[in-house]
Amino acid sequence: MTDRDPVLDPALMRKQYRAEGLDETELADHPMEQFARWFAQAALAAAQGAVYEPNAMVVSTADAEGRPSSRTVLLKQYDEQGFVFFTNYESRKGLDLAENPYVSLLFPWHPMARQVVVTGIARRTGRDETAAYFRTRPHGSQLGAWASAQSSVIFSRAELDASYAELAARYPEGEQVPVPPNWGGFRVAPQSVEFWQGRENRLHDRLRYVAEADGSWRVERLSP
Repeated sequence: MTDRDPVLDPALMRKQYRAEGLDETELADHPMEQFARWFAQAALAAAQGAVYEPNAMVVSTADAEGRPSSRTVLLKQYDEQGFVFFTNYESRKGLDLAENPYVSLLFPWHPMARQVVVTGIARRTGRDETAAYFRTRPHGSQLGAWASAQSSVIFSRAELDASYAELAARYPEGEQVPVPPNWGGFRVAPQSVEFWQGRENRLHDRLRYVAEADGSWRVERLSP
């Protein structure tokens, strides 16, 4: 048996987290306020080249039979009501959420030894909100929303490129592109939000907000 390579063998990969901890006394009263604090720090780290796409999040859904799937999408808005992303409603995640609205979000800010884990319920945004965001997208991204029947099987890349080229000819730069009827936003209303801070010796800090029936939030510490 050959020696195990510490560069390639996942069992031998080690990182010792030495970041400052997270204490209950430091937390905001509302999880979305605490998220805003951490997101601002991640965005600053991104501006300095330490984090790539701080608004990237892993969205995990399950279909009606409970079969899970995950993918990375981009957070496009957050407020006291929750987290918003946009997608094709006929994509796999869109169809999953139509059958089962429970969803999990994960923000993996590895260079900061931080994660935010959200569980909640996804609901479609209104068409006015969807249209307002769609108008902010670059022209090419607007065309891409029409060109891609997201998650469906296609014959080749050439088929996708041809669809895009046809749309680009129909809606040249500067001409308004209509919002696709099967494209829009989801807002994830959180039921729990965990803030995970890596610490040395794998004794991480994990503080989780849990929604109460009266609209308040309970904070609990989880063992790492």
